[in-house]
Amino acid sequence: MDKNQATGLFLISAMLLVYLFFFSPKKPEDKPADKPVAAATTTSGAPAAPAALDSATAARQLGSFASAAQGAAQQLQLANDNLTLTFSSKGGRVEAVRLNKYKTFFGKPLDLFDAQSAQIDTRFRTTDGRTVRFSDLFFQPSAVQPVTVGQRQGQRLTFTAAVAGGSIEQAYTLFNDSYEVGYDVRMPGLNAVLAPEPLTFTFVDRVRQTEQDLQQNRNHSVINHYLANDDHGSLGEASDTPEEIKIDEPLKWAAHKHDFFVAGIIADGQFPRGQFNSTVNLADSTFIKTLSTTLAIPAADVLGGKGQFRFFFGPNAFNLLKEVAPGFDRNVHLGWGLFRWINQFVVLPVFHILEQFISSYGIIIALLVVLIKLVTWPLTYKTYVSQARMKVLKPEIDEIKEKYGDDQTKVQSETMKLYGTMGVSPLAGCVPTILTMPILFAMFQFFPNAIELRQEQFLWAKDLSSYDVFAKLPFYIKWYGNHISMFTLLMTASTLLMTWQSNQLNTAMQGPMKFYSYLMPFIFLFVLNSFAAGLTWYYFISNVVTFAQQALTRRFVDETKLRAQLEANKVKNKDKKPSGFQARLAEAMKATQEREAEAKKQSQPKNKGK
Repeated sequence: MDKNQATGLFLISAMLLVYLFFFSPKKPEDKPADKPVAAATTTSGAPAAPAALDSATAARQLGSFASAAQGAAQQLQLANDNLTLTFSSKGGRVEAVRLNKYKTFFGKPLDLFDAQSAQIDTRFRTTDGRTVRFSDLFFQPSAVQPVTVGQRQGQRLTFTAAVAGGSIEQAYTLFNDSYEVGYDVRMPGLNAVLAPEPLTFTFVDRVRQTEQDLQQNRNHSVINHYLANDDHGSLGEASDTPEEIKIDEPLKWAAHKHDFFVAGIIADGQFPRGQFNSTVNLADSTFIKTLSTTLAIPAADVLGGKGQFRFFFGPNAFNLLKEVAPGFDRNVHLGWGLFRWINQFVVLPVFHILEQFISSYGIIIALLVVLIKLVTWPLTYKTYVSQARMKVLKPEIDEIKEKYGDDQTKVQSETMKLYGTMGVSPLAGCVPTILTMPILFAMFQFFPNAIELRQEQFLWAKDLSSYDVFAKLPFYIKWYGNHISMFTLLMTASTLLMTWQSNQLNTAMQGPMKFYSYLMPFIFLFVLNSFAAGLTWYYFISNVVTFAQQALTRRFVDETKLRAQLEANKVKNKDKKPSGFQARLAEAMKATQEREAEAKKQSQPKNKGK
């Protein structure tokens, strides 16, 4: 690795650090919590349904809808193997959702939300100017009825409120082995009392910690939405400041993503507009982020029996979400652009093929590394050959350094001239490394977001989607944390060993660049200590495989033949003028030399005067 290659590698590492700065989990100022706190120190106030109104107040506030404002709330359930849904007859709404096949990192049942953390409601305006909420009204529930649609079987629960000479009807359908809940809302007979403006659906969701890493859990909790014109949008993920988006065009769906789980609503038609908010109270030890969605529902739809929607309450799994609605798989954050393409069409398919035969995801990750290394071996081979050429040219480079001494500009100029004569490109070893960088960037997005790795244990790591804790520290170190990730230590040690080996083979690496080559692994030790264990395990195995590749490649690279080839190039290119990149670089160096000579000439009289 010569100076030009080292400069390229340094720039690549700098790019990676910038990337990590924006996408890595932010470290809290104080020691982060390792488990949920039993009692909240402060809370942002869980939403609560309004209390039942007395008859006089109900008549004044609700008018012709006051007849449904009296009653006693009942709880009812729909359940299948995947979900247990709890409903309240006050409002006729979903009150709690439990995912039956999942647990929190702390071993508790995984409630996506409950009556203390969230509230779903719908409000509308009447022709006499009153605002009525479904949660103001008591609905009469039906008995749970079996339902069959085509080949699908399930259960249906209906809530009805007789009001204002008509009724409000809400029907929920849960099919077997499904994470989707059909939701039909109708308001027959209310045309005369319902104002000609959209109803407003609201979902306030105070997210609880369910994963090991509170900060990642918070950062990954976000509201995504999908427009009718097939454009996808979301609130900022890793923001601790209030976020708000107002959409004044039709939407197809909106979803609250809780790191690895999703609560979303999809319209069979369209939502005319929407608004999304998120807030964070860092002093709240109960709710790590508050998400709020407001959507407009056309009045004509509910009056005409077309108010048909679907809820999705389930895991954030790509293959599952892509079948729910157009663009719904965007709730799985796999990166953007090329990185998402690599994860979606390369990494995920390979994972799903291997998991059919192998139960250990640590081994699957190791096999993934081997497959990627095999595919990229031609690039690795070119990099090694480039390093070997530089090693062969070391005597000539040393001679140039000895001849021109401290005149670094002249040294670089003559070195570039040597490269041109010998037919060596200074970028040959750098470009292959750049071409493999998208794969590494893609992995930084895949491992913390893949539900396939959630709570998958390997060696001492309890959860490959979060950091591994080999040992706990009795104190918190800023930028590092209060734990020791052994996978990160192994990754760092192997990277340092690779750097040392490379510098031994390429003695042209000297001075600051040699220092930087050792500094970068130490920086990654701090940056990656709180990253997903799957990523640092992948990085470590990648280094191990690279060692093996280099050892095998040396058997195919004959330095004597390389020397002969370079000598032949020297004869061939003896009278050839440099072109392209080398020509422009030579001109730039020449201009630099002329400026330095002029500056030196102008400074000489001043020095003599002194």
